[in-house]
Amino acid sequence: MKWTRQISGRDEPMSTTGIRTIIADDEPLAREKLRILLASEPGVQIVAECRDGQQTFDALETYKPDLLLLDIQMPGMDGFEVLSAIPAEQLPIVIFTTAYDQYAVRAFEAHALDYLLKPFDQDRLHSAVERTRTELLKTTDRDLTNRLLDLLAQARTKTKGDRRLIIKAGGRVVFLDTDEIDWVEAAANYVKLHVGKESYVLREGIGRISERLDPNQFIRIHRSAIANVRKIKELQPCNSGEYIVVLKDGKELSCSRGYRYGLQQLIDKDS
Repeated sequence: MKWTRQISGRDEPMSTTGIRTIIADDEPLAREKLRILLASEPGVQIVAECRDGQQTFDALETYKPDLLLLDIQMPGMDGFEVLSAIPAEQLPIVIFTTAYDQYAVRAFEAHALDYLLKPFDQDRLHSAVERTRTELLKTTDRDLTNRLLDLLAQARTKTKGDRRLIIKAGGRVVFLDTDEIDWVEAAANYVKLHVGKESYVLREGIGRISERLDPNQFIRIHRSAIANVRKIKELQPCNSGEYIVVLKDGKELSCSRGYRYGLQQLIDKDS
């Protein structure tokens, strides 16, 4: 079965970008209203419109959407029966759209994100869509965090050239094993290597020192900071899309949004 949407009297395949959404309602006018209201929400793409429970179940398995706008009373299976037939880990975000207020408690027990009581307007739908965006971002951050922590737990032991740095400090020459470095801090034309309670200064830019360190062990997390992945204890996602990187000694470092994508690439490479 192929789901399409009517645009100017033509059947066109639905886009699969943005918040991929399924509309499930047995009333054609209700589906049309949702379609019109959703057209004003940037990034929302309707991948299927369903008129009964079985069609909704099939569409969920086929399209695996981000969002399901679900009526309760539908032919075949009602909304709750549809949800119970889908494994919890495969369920998208669910927003009920119904004319009956008596099912609200049961809807939230089924972990629905929102409950829109018909007739609802653009503002009410917009609020629900914005909540969906927030939940999707949280899910992405949680997945990224878990994958990164898995990567850190299995930090690779590949070597890249000499694993020692030769540093002149206070009249001494120190042979520093890179494994001992907790993190590297940029300071003008210098870098400061933090090693436990000690720190050593090198007359070298952070870009240059980054090239000398093993990319399987050291990650650039900020324009002025590099972290040893083996020294990272945890990551704390922030609402802005950034992270707080907490080292094993309790030191907290900022991971800026721009360098978050570097982490993502490293994760993808190791997945």
